[in-house]
Amino acid sequence: MVEIRIHGRGGQGVVTASDLIAYAAFAEGSHAQAFPSFGSERTGAPVVAYSRIRDTEIRTREPVLHPDVVIVQDPTLLPIVDVFGGLTDDGYAIINSKKSLEELGIAELAQERPAGHIVTVPASDIAREHTGRTVPNAVLLGALAGLTGLYKLESVSAAIMQRFPGKVGQMNVAAAEAAYAYVTELKKGAANA
Repeated sequence: MVEIRIHGRGGQGVVTASDLIAYAAFAEGSHAQAFPSFGSERTGAPVVAYSRIRDTEIRTREPVLHPDVVIVQDPTLLPIVDVFGGLTDDGYAIINSKKSLEELGIAELAQERPAGHIVTVPASDIAREHTGRTVPNAVLLGALAGLTGLYKLESVSAAIMQRFPGKVGQMNVAAAEAAYAYVTELKKGAANA
């Protein structure tokens, strides 16, 4: 079973991201679940959502305490929330930021994991470029597909279009595709280093 924890703030599409991961997994024949955990239901408040993907039925319902993947939609959470708590030794993390791992103060975390498992992606910038808004969720789902191969880019694109038909969906698919390409280039660079 692959367990995913998404951290962000209210209004950034954290819960939607969790749902879209489940839709993408369903499209590939996997079992999946997605659910949020709210503290305060207001814009800007820290929000956590979870997804699980497995080839067989998923019976557990508790929060994800030992994620295989962590997605951080808002890097301002890094100093105030233990977003990497419980991350598995070979786990992945994607942080929405233009800054380097060193600038974010998490280079040591990256050194404790396999090369290329902890990355930053300028998701808000990519979202702004393709959608005119800075909501990073669809972008980070494209990045997740590129980094982990957990699901195909086509599956996340189909999930986005199912949830947001029309022009909004098309813009978000373009943003996800751009993030997929960005992370694919990062992986090539890490492999050649």
